[in-house]
Amino acid sequence: MAPPTLYSIALSLLTALAVGLVGAFALMRRMALAGDVMSHIALPGLGLALLFHINPIIGGAASLLIGVVLIWRLQELSSLTTEVSIGVIFTAALAIGTLLTPSDDLIEALFGRFQDLSLAWFLAGAASVLLVVWFIYYFRHKLILSLFSTDLAAAAGINLSRLNLYYLLIFGLTVLLGLRFLGALLVGALIILPAAAGRQLASTLGGFLAASSIVSFISVGLGLLLYYQAPILSVGSVTIHLEPGPTVIAVASVLFVVSLLNKAVRAA
Repeated sequence: MAPPTLYSIALSLLTALAVGLVGAFALMRRMALAGDVMSHIALPGLGLALLFHINPIIGGAASLLIGVVLIWRLQELSSLTTEVSIGVIFTAALAIGTLLTPSDDLIEALFGRFQDLSLAWFLAGAASVLLVVWFIYYFRHKLILSLFSTDLAAAAGINLSRLNLYYLLIFGLTVLLGLRFLGALLVGALIILPAAAGRQLASTLGGFLAASSIVSFISVGLGLLLYYQAPILSVGSVTIHLEPGPTVIAVASVLFVVSLLNKAVRAA
């Protein structure tokens, strides 16, 4: 049987692949910043779970589910865009979550903590990743058609309201998977950065999805490798204590800059 730390690393890498796929469609749907906002919706659930000594992931899942349904209904009833609807829920969730989360646990809730996993939690997480990947693959054509023309999608028999709800649920599930090791503040960045880098590296939809997932996978893999190999860096008189979440996002940021430079070189 694999050690708990190996389960945690494996699930983080699997999560990276799912995040890359969801992030690519989020970028095309102009929902890239929604990942950052959506992750904060989990804060009230995280805070309540910590107060009552329940697994924070369970509290975050409940909070995200309620938030997703509220966002969907608000969008349906008021004709607001997805980002505006998410923003309305976000402001309340951020305030309530900050108030409910014990001060000793607030940093962990915001920035995550890399914890060991049991086999049961690993299998549950892996099943969630497979669900996300299956959804993107199975609904990819409907998602693309709804992006280009809602009228054409409706004429083709696509229930746009239901499709939007499904995507929001998958989006929330992806955020939940990333919360474990990135926290509420950083998980949105892993949705945005690899997708933005992938867009610079590919010119086709398939290439875009693949590039986004690969960049996300490399960001998490290299970030965790740096954390385990050199958790404390000394640069002159400055000592830097690496944490997994910020290290992963720092790597993703560097890869995004590299993708911009690569595009500029190709265009020159």
